[in-house]
Amino acid sequence: MVNIILLGPPGAGKGTQAKRLVDERNMVQLSTGDMLREAKSSGSEMGKRVAEVMDKGGLVTDEIVIGLIEEKITGNAGGGFIFDGFPRTLPQADALGALLAKMGQGLDAVIEMQVDDAALVARITGRYTCGTCGAVYHDQTKPTAQPGICDACGSDKMVRRADDNEDSLKQRLMEYYKKTSPLIGYYYAKGKLSTVDGLAEMDAVAAAVAKVLDKS
Repeated sequence: MVNIILLGPPGAGKGTQAKRLVDERNMVQLSTGDMLREAKSSGSEMGKRVAEVMDKGGLVTDEIVIGLIEEKITGNAGGGFIFDGFPRTLPQADALGALLAKMGQGLDAVIEMQVDDAALVARITGRYTCGTCGAVYHDQTKPTAQPGICDACGSDKMVRRADDNEDSLKQRLMEYYKKTSPLIGYYYAKGKLSTVDGLAEMDAVAAAVAKVLDKS
């Protein structure tokens, strides 16, 4: 069993690589957003706490998120866990380390997906998806064969995320660097950090990630 964290700014490809690890290595992706949405609708005691906070528009505490992660780890025994969207801060990193130690587990690798900000902005602002089947396209690197028509299903419902614009993305990058980038130094000091080129071809990134995991 291998437990890892994927670090990187919005659009670095963390979700894509996590999905491959789930499919290829039987790992379990623990996405904070997914866990909160699932808990809110579960009706469990923890779910009721989450719903109460979210319905009031508040921020879910680190204690609650750690509790949700503990539930997930307790209920699964696959090829390991991918922490996605958590930790975001140094106190959260400490809390996750304490939880894993309590459960007799550890963190095997932290993989930082490094990107060039200007290239990342170009990647994200050109991105659009098919509103019918979810296929992903890009103005420059992967346009549809027929303008406005999905190659996969033939739909003409093409959509762009409202926040996939330059100003919004720069703001999201700033938030990432302010809050999450201290984790890079934290895990480097613990000897857990590896870096891969997040802007390489998808298969090349997957191969680099696999190399890190196979050494862990």
